[in-house]
Amino acid sequence: MIPSKLKKGDEIRIIAPSCSAKTVDPKFITLAKEKLESLGFMISFSKNFYEHDVLNTSDPIKRAEDLNQAFEDKNVKAVIAVRGGFPANELLELLDYDLIKRNPKIFCGYSDITALSNAIYAKTGLVTYSGPNFGSFAMEKGFQYTLEYFLKLLTKKDGFEVFPSEFWSEDRWKKDQVNRNFIKNMGPKIFKEGSAEGEIIGGNMCTLQLLQGTEYYPDLTDKILFLEEDGCFEEVFKWVLDRNFTSLMQQPNANSIKAIVFGRMQSNSKTTFKELEYIFAKKFKDLNIPIVYNLDFGHTNPMFTFPIGGWCRIDACSDYFKLKIYN
Repeated sequence: MIPSKLKKGDEIRIIAPSCSAKTVDPKFITLAKEKLESLGFMISFSKNFYEHDVLNTSDPIKRAEDLNQAFEDKNVKAVIAVRGGFPANELLELLDYDLIKRNPKIFCGYSDITALSNAIYAKTGLVTYSGPNFGSFAMEKGFQYTLEYFLKLLTKKDGFEVFPSEFWSEDRWKKDQVNRNFIKNMGPKIFKEGSAEGEIIGGNMCTLQLLQGTEYYPDLTDKILFLEEDGCFEEVFKWVLDRNFTSLMQQPNANSIKAIVFGRMQSNSKTTFKELEYIFAKKFKDLNIPIVYNLDFGHTNPMFTFPIGGWCRIDACSDYFKLKIYN
């Protein structure tokens, strides 16, 4: 199921299924709301949006209630998470998947929201979206690329080619919106050449792993994986990545994966491209599929939005790379 595209006048419900909105500076809530309203959308907030406990989240029953109500409300056309964090997977057994399936609509977010996006797709067949959280819309500089691809996927029906951003950033923009540090983008890197076409699943890798062994983990058969990992692991990042890929390849039907697309790593991951390619060679030696990395998604800015359960085509060779996403 592909949800209807957004159009001007549509209502977008903002929810807090992971960390509470209380952890987000109110000025960024205002900035993000103003930006989306300037695009012609109506913004509403869930009942328990600001609920807050000692773990910077809230009662999972209340968070699940907000998500269920957002899908039940006929006026709401899209649901966007305010931010990621922890622990969205508490909601999985509390969601009304039959209700969600009867009321298909856009669901978008990234990082910890990966658990919900993939579970909803696995349980209902509804295409969900890995893209900016609501808080991301408060960014004043370096956001245009993110916004462009968000709108291409969620407001237009035609497929589109994804081009690399010119610059990227990982600075703490929420601390300083004026003095930003932008880095020239080196573009996609090709580890293994090839072409593939198929259905996308993925998102944040350590969050996706929380679904392994449950009914909420999507079938890997013939899928194209879009994966990224948070640099918060810092000095042990490369070892975490190494074992995470082992865990991935131990899942049913992993050998049928058609392609692997890996997002941009943060500097605090302390992992070089050479080390990343060593891990790829070690873990995927039996897979004759295209493997590319350093694409514009993950825990850096900007990012393109991609559909979980949606379709893409990849063509990768030594001097040429093309990624097309279909709606």
